[in-house]
Amino acid sequence: MANTTISNALAAYANAVKSMGAGDAVSGADAAGGDTFSDLLKKAATESVKTGDASEKQSLMATAGKANVTDVVEAVSSAEVTLQAVTAVRDRVVGAYQEILRMPI
Repeated sequence: MANTTISNALAAYANAVKSMGAGDAVSGADAAGGDTFSDLLKKAATESVKTGDASEKQSLMATAGKANVTDVVEAVSSAEVTLQAVTAVRDRVVGAYQEILRMPI
């Protein structure tokens, strides 16, 4: 469900950019041949979801008595660090958006 929400948000972002007439600058790869911002954001979101899924799987295996405690602790720690990183990025994006709103036209 989280992956679907992220995909919907990215699609809405791309549509908004295209409607503003800047679709070419964002939809394709940049001049250096790298990924666009939306591609990088999508990859990061996908990896975050995968990390959470792996942590949940390890936790369920531990509950059933089929997992090593060390593996469970590593998976949960990785998920925690990922969540902290996602939260930090979200806070920065919200802060940047609020600054843009405060700019005089």
